[in-house]
Amino acid sequence: MSIKPILSLAIAAGLLGSTAFAQEVTLRFQHFVSPNSANPKYFIEPWAEKVEADSNGRIKVEIYPFMQMGGSAPDQFDMIQDGVIDGGWVIPGYQAGRFPETEALELPFMVTKSAEEASRVAWDYTQEYLADDFENVHLIAAHMHGRGLVHKKGAPVSDLSDFEGLKLRGPSRPATLLLEKLGAQPIGMPVPQFTEALSKGVVDGGVITWEMSPSLKLDELTDSHTDVAGDYSLYNLFFIWAMNKDVYDSLPDDLRAVIDANSGAETSAWAGRAHDLGDADGKAAMIAGGNVVAEMSPEVTEVIRARGEEVVQDWIADMEAKGLPGAQMVEDARALVAKHTGAAQ
Repeated sequence: MSIKPILSLAIAAGLLGSTAFAQEVTLRFQHFVSPNSANPKYFIEPWAEKVEADSNGRIKVEIYPFMQMGGSAPDQFDMIQDGVIDGGWVIPGYQAGRFPETEALELPFMVTKSAEEASRVAWDYTQEYLADDFENVHLIAAHMHGRGLVHKKGAPVSDLSDFEGLKLRGPSRPATLLLEKLGAQPIGMPVPQFTEALSKGVVDGGVITWEMSPSLKLDELTDSHTDVAGDYSLYNLFFIWAMNKDVYDSLPDDLRAVIDANSGAETSAWAGRAHDLGDADGKAAMIAGGNVVAEMSPEVTEVIRARGEEVVQDWIADMEAKGLPGAQMVEDARALVAKHTGAAQ
């Protein structure tokens, strides 16, 4: 036998061995906020490290903050679906009208102030209503952030009349509908635009979580932070953590199993818990900055909640007009909240 075939066999054997025993995969995931904010700090980065460890290093996960791989926050779903990135963090509500079923969880006073509880609700609700919406990506987690509250320049909101005429940033259609019902002038915008809008006076404030406050410099750009009374959140926002379907399907069985083991209900709860941790950090930072932290009275909260229920009923009518079971979605969402919190609204 000549030396050439022997070398070819050796190379072939080496390639087979590499494929069978040491296949390495690099997954590029992207998000749109600071790596020091709650979800990246307490969920995204630890999730990536766990996937790498569970795969014995055969999967490497690269995380790109601030949309470093291109696009804008509203583009994320399509970038994942089209394979521009391997995976990422998505706010479906940034594409208003595309995923209307997600809005049931974002309605006023729908979920509790515990992001972990709300995220367990989100995963279950997603299995029931959103499988078709997300069929072109591989879903890893569906979760909610923590309590949404009002951050503004000047004195805290203490009465319904204090909303009148305020230009407030809103993250989603349900949030902007609520702000409008309260007498404010809602301005919808993704979170990366909020700091600049505040600094230039485009808005007087906005609704967002405690956890995002430090990275958005709200201790410097706003003066007060006001929550509603009680256990339920003024508003909330729905997220998914997902990867490209073809990339997931192309993984060998054992590496797909690693992704599967780091997906689902408990992973969704982990993502929510990250926001709860971040909320504690963010609130402490605002207090340390000397800002006013306030809570509306139960009486004012009930008035606002009544306006929120108007939003819910308007939303149900809108969904029913589109041929979607709006009333059933709200009923099922509330039942899931009761299931995961042990308390009905």
